[in-house]
Amino acid sequence: MPWQEQSTMSLRQEFVALAMQEGIPVQELCQRYTITPKTAYKWLQRARQGEPDWAADHSRRPHTSPGRTAPEVEAAVVASRLAHATWGGRKLHHLLRQQGVEQVPAPSTITDILRRHDLLDAERSRDQRPPQRFEHPEPNDLWQLDFMGHLALAQGRVHPMTLIDDHSRFALGVFACAHQQGALVQELLISVFRRFGLPMALLTDNGPPWGPSGRGGLTGLEAWLIRQGIRVCHGRPYHPQTQGKIERLHRTLAADVTRTRRFADLATAQDAFDHWRGVYNHERPHEALAYQVPAARYRPSPFPFAETLPPIEYALDDAVRTVRSQGAISFQNRSYFISRGLIGLPVAVRPTTIDGVFAVFFCHQQVAILDLTDRSKV
Repeated sequence: MPWQEQSTMSLRQEFVALAMQEGIPVQELCQRYTITPKTAYKWLQRARQGEPDWAADHSRRPHTSPGRTAPEVEAAVVASRLAHATWGGRKLHHLLRQQGVEQVPAPSTITDILRRHDLLDAERSRDQRPPQRFEHPEPNDLWQLDFMGHLALAQGRVHPMTLIDDHSRFALGVFACAHQQGALVQELLISVFRRFGLPMALLTDNGPPWGPSGRGGLTGLEAWLIRQGIRVCHGRPYHPQTQGKIERLHRTLAADVTRTRRFADLATAQDAFDHWRGVYNHERPHEALAYQVPAARYRPSPFPFAETLPPIEYALDDAVRTVRSQGAISFQNRSYFISRGLIGLPVAVRPTTIDGVFAVFFCHQQVAILDLTDRSKV
């Protein structure tokens, strides 16, 4: 009699009823019903003990679960998630280890705990993709600088400005700015340079106040940075991924702070940014850093900020020209536009390996190319 032709319950009842009678041995009944003797005697024992549901399937779950997360650890996971609503299983795993929690669950177990407590955004988890990463080999090799757009305050608006070290992801500054003008940016950069020293290079996008606008060439802010010995570079237009690390920082700042809060004024916003920056640099494990915190990978620059700008000096064989009021220089009886941000400052004209083509330098940085063979500009 095949088992699938009758319900499992009725077959078990039938088997036990026959086995408890005199006549056919239990072993032979086992062969007829295609069950093992161990299973048969288990059913018989349950029936003889008078269990009311002896024929039903019993749970195979153990009475005790040594591998189950301890309630106090699970509570610590939930508390950490509530304190850091955007952190996933891996970050929380490393945070709990840093806090000295005993028997920290694996990241996958923490994810399960979050799911059980409805603390996980399933759609957002599905959208996660492993990123491709590149970083400069040492702290201060490159910093990234950008504005994060602007947000409404109870009165007025705030323009968050962020500055991050490429190697360590250390947030050097998160500033609540009233506007995006170059004078304010320079003032804030000075405060960072005094504390952390100077980077070798600074990467920004192409917008004002640090990027060239139209045919204006270098901005005054860029000229000041170059005189400090910093190499200024810009991302490709319409390619924000060039500044991927600071864009990622903005996503985290938005998720943790700006998307969920509205500030009364600039001071309140700055307090929130300062608190978040402390958590980001010193507490939040960073996946790209093998779950170290950014502060563990950062050290200040050995190049100090110059309170007084050094003199501009060029080689003896350079052709030195001063940028005139229109932003142009005169070279070999022709006028060439260089930059309005360099008006009144000297530049050096140097020959290249191509006949008739010259490179123009301001301090250490090339700022223009002069092509004397281009007769359209005569």
